[in-house]
Amino acid sequence: MVAAARVVGMGHALPAAFSQQAVWDGFFAEHYKDVRLAEQLFVNSGVRTRHTVANPVDEDLSRWGTGARMERYLAEALPLGKDAVAGALADAGLAAADVGLFAVASCTGYVTPGVDIRLARDLGMSDRVRRLSVGHMGCYAALPGIGTVADFTVARDRPSVLLCLELTSLHIQPPTVDVDQVVAHALFADAAAAVVLEPGAADRPGYEVVDVVAHTDVSTAEHMTWDVTDLGFRMGLSPRVPAVLARHVRGVVEDLLHGHGLTVADVDGWAVHPGGRRILEVVQRKLALPEDALADSYGVLRDHGNCSSATVLLVLERMRAAGAVDPGRHLVALAFGPGLTLYATLLRAV
Repeated sequence: MVAAARVVGMGHALPAAFSQQAVWDGFFAEHYKDVRLAEQLFVNSGVRTRHTVANPVDEDLSRWGTGARMERYLAEALPLGKDAVAGALADAGLAAADVGLFAVASCTGYVTPGVDIRLARDLGMSDRVRRLSVGHMGCYAALPGIGTVADFTVARDRPSVLLCLELTSLHIQPPTVDVDQVVAHALFADAAAAVVLEPGAADRPGYEVVDVVAHTDVSTAEHMTWDVTDLGFRMGLSPRVPAVLARHVRGVVEDLLHGHGLTVADVDGWAVHPGGRRILEVVQRKLALPEDALADSYGVLRDHGNCSSATVLLVLERMRAAGAVDPGRHLVALAFGPGLTLYATLLRAV
């Protein structure tokens, strides 16, 4: 039997922090003065602190063209990505030259040569390292990313790295009365998070990648969109998203678990992408989870906001630091995004 790949290193990097109240008072109160519910949406978002490379209180990018935003993306992404990957490699006790595959997931910026090439160079990876860039999968990209690099690690018996790097603050939009824009700007923030995977035969402690499943409800594809415009990327976010998630999340999780002889009650940890408070409430209710089961997801939402694909990795890292799952026990990571798509990953602490 081939040993499964396991997550043996984690790292993240964050830009400067600001308080939710300060950014409302200093910018968004005026920006959304014509939206009656705007302040309530900010206050009730569940977010208290966010990290951004572009704080709108200090600089208003809402009228910038997409080209200027992409130039800024490159300048800001490289140091954050380098710090996150270097931290994950150090945590794993590996050198950059050991990496066989370097994958980068980001839906918030595009440059060529990509940040994968530039970071591989700056970190000292081999000029023969395989690279993979994943774009426009959105908030769930970390989980198919983990599945893909895990498959490489098992097949090639080489370490791999996944970096999720999102700079949503570069895509602030001009003033509008569209409530979905208010919700997006109340939730989203910036972060870089990385994981290192090694073959299971290396016998290091970590999280063994047991299985990954996906479900996409194409009938609701327009409920969540991320459109490239002349003024950056624009989020479309329907209030019906939680209802769609409610229809599917239990079935997806049960399909994942049943293939391994497990039930929801056998899972000791839940790393759920905190797309917003309503998302977490739906997951908790539909899976009938204990009251504190999603404490780490709520904590990441409170302290960092929704950082798109990087967010679930921040939750997973927080769970590991807390020793939330004992060796031999299982945890499930869940993330959701455009499609509407649900991804679920089964991990086992080793």
